[in-house]
Amino acid sequence: MARDETVALDPSIYQGLAGFRYALRQFLAFSEAATGEAGVTPQQYQALLVIKTHSARAMMAPAITVRELADQMLLQHHGAVQLINRLASAGLAERQDSPTDRRSVLVAMTAKGEQILEDLAAHHIKELLKHEPLLAESLKRLRRMSR
Repeated sequence: MARDETVALDPSIYQGLAGFRYALRQFLAFSEAATGEAGVTPQQYQALLVIKTHSARAMMAPAITVRELADQMLLQHHGAVQLINRLASAGLAERQDSPTDRRSVLVAMTAKGEQILEDLAAHHIKELLKHEPLLAESLKRLRRMSR
């Protein structure tokens, strides 16, 4: 939207945005603390989620390519490689040769990675549901105001 096309927003839309951002920031603070207690970084947790969800979609191969992981994590290739190195060093993921393309490297979760992901996911769901009323009210307010 160009500057000269500024539309005045209803003041209560700011309450909706503020409420949503507040709940989001609370959740992210929780997530950072929870992942730290589990011995992983928030980025490593996100990577485990990406690997898990990709594996569920690609039922035949419980692994993801480095390129796909980089795309899902919004990382450059070298950043994804560094992340995979840290996951592998921690015993959370492992590299595998691609059975169909010698140039590709696949990344799969280890049993340790699966366990940490399962524990963290359970804690994250509980925390998200704790913030559901504020999130729902904020989104409802935004929906009403944007019509």
